[in-house]
Amino acid sequence: MKEAFLHYLWQYQLFDKSDLKTSKGELLKVLHPGYIDADRSGPDFTEAKIQIRDTTWAGAVEIHLRASDWFLHAHETDEAYDNVILHVVWEDDIDVFRSNNTPVLSLSLKGRVPRKLLDNYQNLNAKNKHFIACENVFPELDHFSWTYFKESLFIERLQEKSKPIFELLEKTNQDWESVLYVLLAKNFGLSKNARAFQNMAKQLNFSVIQKERYDVKHLEALLMGQSGLLNDPKEDAYFKELLDIYTYQKHKYQLKQPISELQFFRLRPPNFPTVRLAQLAALFSRHDRLFELLIQAKTRRDYLEIFNLKVGEYWQTHYVFDKKSKKSSKGLSASFVDLLLINLIIPLKFSYGRYLGKEVAEYLFEFMRSVKAEKNKIIENYSNLGVKPENAFDTQALLQLYKNYCKPQKCLACIIGNRVLKD
Repeated sequence: MKEAFLHYLWQYQLFDKSDLKTSKGELLKVLHPGYIDADRSGPDFTEAKIQIRDTTWAGAVEIHLRASDWFLHAHETDEAYDNVILHVVWEDDIDVFRSNNTPVLSLSLKGRVPRKLLDNYQNLNAKNKHFIACENVFPELDHFSWTYFKESLFIERLQEKSKPIFELLEKTNQDWESVLYVLLAKNFGLSKNARAFQNMAKQLNFSVIQKERYDVKHLEALLMGQSGLLNDPKEDAYFKELLDIYTYQKHKYQLKQPISELQFFRLRPPNFPTVRLAQLAALFSRHDRLFELLIQAKTRRDYLEIFNLKVGEYWQTHYVFDKKSKKSSKGLSASFVDLLLINLIIPLKFSYGRYLGKEVAEYLFEFMRSVKAEKNKIIENYSNLGVKPENAFDTQALLQLYKNYCKPQKCLACIIGNRVLKD
């Protein structure tokens, strides 16, 4: 048994409360279980109210599997625990005391929890699971409960994604265009080169991008030069031309040393960093105030138009320097734009709405329902359990469910886990 289960039992009072007594045999009545201490800086529950005989006590409640854990955690020397009015435990194996040496009343829940609830909890914590704890008993939720839970998960995911956005906003002096530039670079790098692209963008100020955007070739030189792609000499004429431009830019803008972290290994040619940087150059060359455009866009078609581009002439026949390939525009695919919408644009619009104090959740719900469902192993596993996502709103909610609840086995904080426990 985990201590979190006792927290759950106490919070929802899921135990037999008839003839309730303390470890000393005193009649006990729970008037209010209190509130979970979100900061975890002191006792587990605050503002609880209990009645011992005819006296009402108000204060904190501390919860442990065994009473002796009180001493294991050194609460007897911590004045923050002096306001504990009740020590809720599974096994009451020892008397405990506050820092002033006064005794703390204890309540043991052992023998007071319904057998079925214990069995359901043990089933959730069984080890023989392929994917998630409740996979063998995954319940059918009613439409309203499932819709509400998905919306909650989706907002939770957006809130998590907004944190690094606001951190970046602070570092760029509230410049949303600069924030977009760094985040776009990161997303164009995909998983293999995301960090390298982001590091490059952070050290290459957006003001320099703005000054060079009127010539896509100059943007290519700037981005590829600062990404270390012009470090090794080549006989390619276009490479030499970009290197000459970059050498001048590096001196003019006093640029830092280029990074050299890019990876080509096991990437398909369309995802080579050379191609992605050429696309990024084409995007900023085409649009002056890109952030404003993206904020004003309403439909998926609007975004597809904004990201409709083709790379510079050289890159239409190359994936890397020195090696010619069949000509193609190498524009951004619809699936890549969808990734940008899911991982960048929607979190950015959510963050900007919060920045302005506007409520944008309903619009984001509806918009994400217009974007295709993602495909990955996690989504496939949920589908096998009967949860069939219809769109990106569903898949984002499921990914959040897996990351924050299923994987760390926080079933007690999950609507689905609660349903399993109480069925």
